Amino acid sequence: MPLGLGRRKKASPLVENEEAEPVRAGLNVPGLDGMDGVGGGLGEATAQEGLPPPPTSLRPRLIFHTQLAHGSPTGRIEGFSNVRELYAKIGEAFGIPPAEVMFCTLNTHKVDMEKLLGGQIGLEDFIFAHVKGQRKEVEVYKGEDALGLTITDNGAGYAFIKRIREGSIIHQIQVINVGDMIESINGHMLIGCRHYEVAKMLKELPRGKDFVLKLVEPLKAFDMISQRSGGSRSGGQLGTGRGTLRLRSKGPATVEELPSAFEEKAIEKVDDLLESYMGIRDSELAATMVELGKDKKNPDEFAEALDETLGDFAFPDEFVFDVWGAIGDAKVGRV
Repeated sequence: MPLGLGRRKKASPLVENEEAEPVRAGLNVPGLDGMDGVGGGLGEATAQEGLPPPPTSLRPRLIFHTQLAHGSPTGRIEGFSNVRELYAKIGEAFGIPPAEVMFCTLNTHKVDMEKLLGGQIGLEDFIFAHVKGQRKEVEVYKGEDALGLTITDNGAGYAFIKRIREGSIIHQIQVINVGDMIESINGHMLIGCRHYEVAKMLKELPRGKDFVLKLVEPLKAFDMISQRSGGSRSGGQLGTGRGTLRLRSKGPATVEELPSAFEEKAIEKVDDLLESYMGIRDSELAATMVELGKDKKNPDEFAEALDETLGDFAFPDEFVFDVWGAIGDAKVGRV
């Protein structure tokens, strides 16, 4: 992302043994001009075209603290507006290729899928970057239609396992873990694929036959070696700051207020429906759907808005109707 400000002398991005400091909001920011990228855990909301960028003096300069999840000094990063740019900044801070970053968690170094960085970062959140570790190849016999996997992606071309259902086919294979990136299925490379494409491919594998998964697990710290599932659901806000930085695959990042109680409830309901219908979890996609639907007067208007903004997903009518109902239930406070 272009910086847009005069050059100045900066401190080293790595700071030994430093505790996270509160982020100073309201300072000037280097430009937050958008950069096209692959969507993922990020909402696909698009910025209005043709509008000039805000004056430099009005762009907040936000500095975040980060570490590599398996252990590293603390780094400072700033000046990113989407996940690809975030990974580039992390790579720059620690001297690693950005493609080594698999995903990030907020405020924990553990592979905790409920703390996964999606499209929003609390202004005082601490970012832990999980990088590629051991590669593994696993042969799986598909004895049932459902494998028991929930898939998500990182917004930069990697799909990985977010949840493993207890008692499922995959749950019985101890070497497959939450957080593993799915690199290929039967030799078909999946780098650059969206989560719903990977979930569809797994669903369409023939029952009663073997298939081969090539996986990459995140590099783990010593205290995470025995961790497997990481799939418990913990609710509640991740961010500890006064607002969030919302990253977008298209258009500039924006600083927003924390979601309202209605939005939180609706997003959770829609995310549950995404898992039920499509085998994926994506809180930012769910947030985009809630944003599109909360002001619509009827399901037809909502369906048109989904087709216009998220047409690549080709959501079935039954799913759209259930999402509309979930948003309505959240509005009136129904569980």
